[in-house]
Parts: sequence; C-alpha cells; structure tokens
Amino acid sequence: MTAPQWDVVVIGAGPAGALAAHQLARQRLRVLLVEKRAFPRWKVCGTCLDGVALRALARAGLPDLVDHLGGVPLTHLHLGLQHRQLELELPLGRSLSRGRLDLALGEAAVAEGAVWRTGTAATVAGPCPGGREVRLRSGGAAETTSARVVLVATGLGSPGLTPAVGIRRRVQPHSRVGAGCRLETGARSYGGGTIHMAIGRHGYVGLVRTETGATNLAAAFDRDHLIRTGGAAAAAAGVLAEAGFEPVPEAHAAAWLATPALTAQCWPPAAERLLLLGDAASYVEPFTGEGMGWALLGALAAVPLVVQGQHHWSRELERQWVRRYGRLIGSRQRLCRGLAFALRRPGLSRCALAAVERWPALAAPFLHPFDGAGLKSLVPEPCP
Repeated sequence: MTAPQWDVVVIGAGPAGALAAHQLARQRLRVLLVEKRAFPRWKVCGTCLDGVALRALARAGLPDLVDHLGGVPLTHLHLGLQHRQLELELPLGRSLSRGRLDLALGEAAVAEGAVWRTGTAATVAGPCPGGREVRLRSGGAAETTSARVVLVATGLGSPGLTPAVGIRRRVQPHSRVGAGCRLETGARSYGGGTIHMAIGRHGYVGLVRTETGATNLAAAFDRDHLIRTGGAAAAAAGVLAEAGFEPVPEAHAAAWLATPALTAQCWPPAAERLLLLGDAASYVEPFTGEGMGWALLGALAAVPLVVQGQHHWSRELERQWVRRYGRLIGSRQRLCRGLAFALRRPGLSRCALAAVERWPALAAPFLHPFDGAGLKSLVPEPCP
C-alpha cells in the first residue's frame, strides 16, 4: 500500500488556507498549498482586519505581520443612510490590501516548510488508502496527488469538489452579489483611518484607504438592481447619492470585479479526510467586516483536528469540525444575517440608525465580536 504523498494538501491560498498551511508546516507536516491564480492578486474585499483577525494572527505567531506590511490603523466608522450621517469609534483594526496580506501569509507558510504552487487548479477526488486524492492541473499538464487530510479554502466560488464527495453548496435565495474596484487616485473626500459605509435600498458601498494610499471600494448589491442600473459603477453611484455621500466619478472608469452570491453554505463542511475552511464553508453578507476574522479563526481551529487525523481518521473528527465551526462562527453569521435583513428594509434601517445615534452602545455587538478572553476560549493555543 502506497502512503499519501503529502500529510496535508491545502487548496486555496487566501487568509484561511495560507494560515492553515503556515500552522501545519510549523508542526513539521508535509504541506502542499495550491492556488489557481498567480500572486500577488487583487480580490473584491473590504480589506479590513478587525480585532478578531489581528488577535488570531498574534495567536498564530505572526503578531507584527500586518504592521510590518504597513496596515493603516482604523479608528472610525462613518455610516450614511438616507442623507443621515453617523460616526462611531472603532476598536482595534487595520486596513491592508489583500494582494499584500495574502502574499505575505503564503510566504510565511513557505518559510515554515510548506510547498506553494500557484497557477494550479485543484479538484478533490475520492478516498485512497490512508488519504484522499486531489487532481491538479497547471497549464496543459494534469496530475493526481494525495494527502492524509485535505483542506478546501477556495473562497466564494466553486469549492472544487466532485459530486461523489457528498458536500452540496446551497445559495440563499435573493442573496446579494459583491463587486469592487481599486482607485489609485481620486476619492479625496474619503480620508484614511475611517471605514465609510453608504447604505441604500438595493445595496451598500464601503470605501477605505489602504497602505498604498489607494481607495478600496467594495459593495454588495441586489442582483436584479445591478442588472437594471447597467453595472456596478452605476449601482455604486446610486447608493452613494442615496446615502448623502460625495460622488466618486473615478469609479466609472475603474476595472470592477464581481463575486458569486455572498450568502451561501456548503453542507456538511466535512467529509472523509476533508475539511472546508473560510468562505468555502459558509459566508453571509459582509457588512460588519468580519470575513477575514472568520477565515483566520477557522484556520486555527482546524489545526488540531488535522493533526489528529494524521494518525487516525473517524467520523467523530468530522462531527467535531461541524460543532467547532458552528460554535466559532455560526452565531456571528446568524447575527450578520439579522443585520442584512434589517438593511433591506428602509424603515427598519432608519430606526436602527437613529437608535444607535442616541445610544452608541447598541452597536457594540457588531463592533466587538469577541474580546481577548472569548477568543482564547474558542481557539486552541498556537502551534509550538
């Protein structure tokens, strides 16, 4: 019987996949990190790392990574709704472009001994003796490899699973879609250190300055409205005007990228010798900016199960991941679904904004997901 070629294959080199590869390589496991795109690359993302994300990186042994990369401190959240403005103080947070963050996390994994292959698409295949097979394709070349455990962290798109795996992706009806662009110049009225959020009837738009001085624009829109307006630039302009924000004419000439549906779930998020991480497991509309925090937490939480699965795999490990993932991220995603429900109803949104304006403490559940002690109880100690 031939042993698997790798201890772990990680598919997807975003924050969840790259951090998982980093932690597992620190355990002296043979780790292959596979990414279909070339790095560095730009992604539709708010680029915001909240306190949860920063504490997760610190627990992973990378406490200074974001600051060394020039992450911009975020101190305020500026909300706009129906020409009403509100500014809230933010707890610990940074803005950092995904191109720079993801590249640094991948390089950190390589420094610990992981092998990183970019420009390589991967599909999870069936079990093999002591592991699971993964089909790789790079250019015109195809090959099959295997690992004792496979981690899928492929983001919002297709998780790269064959039907035989038994995991199904469910998209929430009427889910909004994401869109974004990067503005190297312009948007002067949107200063650094602040997350600017414009809320409209058919979506919302967030703008934030990154470490290069560029303005990152990320939005979520109703799909039908996006089609009616003729594209993301026009839809974003409408939301900004509806909220009473300054226009951003440069956005009309920008190169926009879109995402699949923002609220989707793969269930169950585990199968034989296979765990799903980050957005590949589940995701909801990202208004609170917690997406990267969820991804990094999930990576840390999966590591002990992957290590245990090197010696013996069982259905109990799969059930443990379902429970751990639900405890770690499920409650926050339910809260975000409630917020998304409110944002789609103008009257309810207006009342909520007025209440927060009068009693700012009402925003605390959204701005302070976990304190340090809460994070410690949910995520294991970092690898030695």
